[in-house]
Amino acid sequence: MDTIIIEDALFAAIAAIGFSSISHLPKRAYPYCAVIAALSHSLRYIVMQNPEWHMHIFPATLLASFFTGISAVFLSHLAKTPAEACFFPSLLPMIPGMYAYRTFGAIAACIFSDTPDTFSFYFYQFAHNGFICISVLISMVVGSTIPIAIFKKVSFQATR
Repeated sequence: MDTIIIEDALFAAIAAIGFSSISHLPKRAYPYCAVIAALSHSLRYIVMQNPEWHMHIFPATLLASFFTGISAVFLSHLAKTPAEACFFPSLLPMIPGMYAYRTFGAIAACIFSDTPDTFSFYFYQFAHNGFICISVLISMVVGSTIPIAIFKKVSFQATR
């Protein structure tokens, strides 16, 4: 399990660096975004997979995105960038891609279904995966922006 967590952290860090470069952040911010992404993605993985906690993806993402926001607020002054610029690329590896993929696959199967039973099954899959995807995206936004509201004075001093 330790190697899975390390691989998960590594891939999240690589994705964060890629998203940082697409967002045109200064290169001095890349390591901070990578560290924040690796730690927060690993935190989400651990609280979801640990038998003692075994959280659903929604509260696990809320917790991890809150950690991302706090980390970005307190590390952004080192990179001399706004906290939002640090947490946005760090959050992108946590987007629930499989749920979005399954949502669109189920709606396509819904459209092409020929019996009411298959339509009902695929519509249930569409609704289930779609609601999880939307709720995880909302938890990412809420969890990462709360620290900026709480630590407003610290977060706005990053670029001064």
